[in-house]
Amino acid sequence: MELITIFIASIFTHNIALTYILGMCPFIVISRNFNTAVGMGISVIFVVTLATVINWPIYNKILIPNGSELIYYLVFIIVIAATVQLLEMLIEKFFPPLQTSFGIFLPLITVNCMVLAVSLFMVLRKYGFIETVVFALGSSIGWALAIIIMAAIKQKMMINSDVPKGLRGAGITMIIAGLLAFAFMGFAGMVTLQ
Repeated sequence: MELITIFIASIFTHNIALTYILGMCPFIVISRNFNTAVGMGISVIFVVTLATVINWPIYNKILIPNGSELIYYLVFIIVIAATVQLLEMLIEKFFPPLQTSFGIFLPLITVNCMVLAVSLFMVLRKYGFIETVVFALGSSIGWALAIIIMAAIKQKMMINSDVPKGLRGAGITMIIAGLLAFAFMGFAGMVTLQ
């Protein structure tokens, strides 16, 4: 039951984008186009889950036993950078149009604070391996869900409504993000994380 709680809470009530306001740079910019948002969401799911799954044994089986846990930030960033490079090579090889639409934002997943935060939450919450996998998958799915919903709303708004000039861009994105956060908080009675 605890794994289901971690999974649902990391998607909805503790959504990394809407609750912790992490990963906002690509969230604001990539959410202009629905198809690009879907591609970025899938990419983030891949990077976050794989990097966190790699970071857990490195931290728990190598750094802690050797008394080297002070360098875990550096190690986590190196693992994330390598994972993003792998993803970039795969997308460039198999999905060139998607590579073009991401532009500079695909390599920027490396420095996306959300990707590092999931690994840091794993350490702070002292999750076991299975809990870490579930949390990483749930958090990345939650972020992807938030950016995809945001892109769908923004794309519909650009067609069907006249957004005031002062709110176009980041302004309307933050208003929509606030409303989405309220909607996701509706799941708060179901599950919470500690």
